[in-house]
Amino acid sequence: MAKRENISSSVIRRLPRYYRFLRELDSQGVTHVSSGELSRRMRSTASQVRQDLNCFGEFGQQGIGYNVPMLRDVIEDILGIKCMYPAILIGAGNIGLAIANQVMFEGRCFELIGIFDKDPDKIGSTVGELTIQSIGRLESFCSSHNVSTAILCVPKTAVEPIAETLYNAGVRSFWNFSHYDLSMKFDNIIVENVHISDSLMQLCFRLKKKNNG
Repeated sequence: MAKRENISSSVIRRLPRYYRFLRELDSQGVTHVSSGELSRRMRSTASQVRQDLNCFGEFGQQGIGYNVPMLRDVIEDILGIKCMYPAILIGAGNIGLAIANQVMFEGRCFELIGIFDKDPDKIGSTVGELTIQSIGRLESFCSSHNVSTAILCVPKTAVEPIAETLYNAGVRSFWNFSHYDLSMKFDNIIVENVHISDSLMQLCFRLKKKNNG
């Protein structure tokens, strides 16, 4: 069965969860898993699991289920995790430092190669093996290091000129924590927006719904 050309964004957003569960199963020595077991972990239905995976090919066997190592490798390939893209982080504040220190970039196709900030008190200090550089060096660094992705951890009001600089230097991929809508300004970029406050409000809604019965 050939994979479909147009895959919905909702399916793509579920793939990392499939990948995480399959890695866990593989580390436990599990060789096969049914769509029913995957659906219990995904909090969905077996039918949904089969529909999602059938977007990319036919992997399951009747009465046997999915081969865990094979399906893990297939999803790893679909997600492009085996690739390696040079990334930089802009803004060494609380969120930026937390990402630089806690996010495991290795194994997720990105290599963090630079951190930038405008605060003179931060410039020159180190985060792991990286030295925080002046924002003034941003364009030349991107050009000379072929930077693929920028992680934006700066206030919304500060994003526009930084985004212009990054775009002019050839950066077309953004992990955006700034709440600034980059897609309104640039129409040929890839953006993954992260709104922590939105997630918190969704949690609030679910709590309210539960408490109201």
